[in-house]
Amino acid sequence: MKFIDEARIQVHAGNGGDGVASFRREKYVPRGGPDGGDGGRGGSVWAVADRNINTLIDFRFARIHRATHGGKGMGSDCNGKAGRDVELRMPVGTLIRDLASGDLIGDLTEHGDRVLLAKGGSGGLGNIHFKSSVNRGPRQFTRGRPGEQRELALELRVLADVGLLGLPNAGKSTFLRAVSAARPKVAEYPFTTLDPSLGMVRLGHDSSFVIADIPGLIRGASEGAGLGHQFLRHLARTRLLLHLVDIAPSAQDADPAQDVRALALELKKYDPTLYRKTRWLVFNKADLLDDRTADARIRKLLRTLRWKGAWYKVSALTGDGCREVCAAAQRFLRAPADRAPRRAA
Repeated sequence: MKFIDEARIQVHAGNGGDGVASFRREKYVPRGGPDGGDGGRGGSVWAVADRNINTLIDFRFARIHRATHGGKGMGSDCNGKAGRDVELRMPVGTLIRDLASGDLIGDLTEHGDRVLLAKGGSGGLGNIHFKSSVNRGPRQFTRGRPGEQRELALELRVLADVGLLGLPNAGKSTFLRAVSAARPKVAEYPFTTLDPSLGMVRLGHDSSFVIADIPGLIRGASEGAGLGHQFLRHLARTRLLLHLVDIAPSAQDADPAQDVRALALELKKYDPTLYRKTRWLVFNKADLLDDRTADARIRKLLRTLRWKGAWYKVSALTGDGCREVCAAAQRFLRAPADRAPRRAA
């Protein structure tokens, strides 16, 4: 199934049914009086979070969703039938915004969350409501009110505690395979992930967290280079970013320090809040170098970057150092948010 994380839809709630003016016509009841019933309410449109759905593809092609109208009132004080509500099932993590105003309508963060997207119109009143001591035979009634109509923007942001960040072919997918049961595509030739992937990292019986892998970023992503930086939205809910750095690049002119700075700049351009998140450097592919060479390259990079934050040396292919990174991430996530260390400048 193709991963779709953006969609635009229109929702139309049902109109309320009209009230009715009616009078009793029964044998032996010469002065029956009014008995017009009310109109039924129009159906509403709701969004419901469903953990069994992981894409917005259904809303990419079905753009208009309508609830049914309320029924008209009838005589004998019978109210009209209420319109049927419509429930739109969406992935957990979906943000819903009104396109006209830009207001956030709802954020579906847990399975079963419900958000009202468009409220159905109320039904009109029958003439029984207008009876009084001076108006014994009222012929007044009211029309039903129209239902709400909205154009909405849907945006899916995956729910994860830790996000993986890095250039294409930095080893993010291999790292995800090493620490979780997720199986994103990896190969011996260079390529980048096209869709976000999630994995559950389990360190014990009651110790686990969710890690997200997004497509690799390149310089100029904010201007549309590569796949752009729209996938960064999936890191917005994370508390910790693991920035994977290839310390054994195949290109002779590669400069890992410049790459680290370039990706930090892309984060800042996309969202300053995302840029300020805690970020650790994870130096990957240490298995391609001997320990002395790998340590020397890492020390040089740290001096060049003037890095004061946390860093780790790993080999995602062999798994060396990966468990230590996950254990440190678990300790970080368990710490209160106000006591968590900030990202080094």
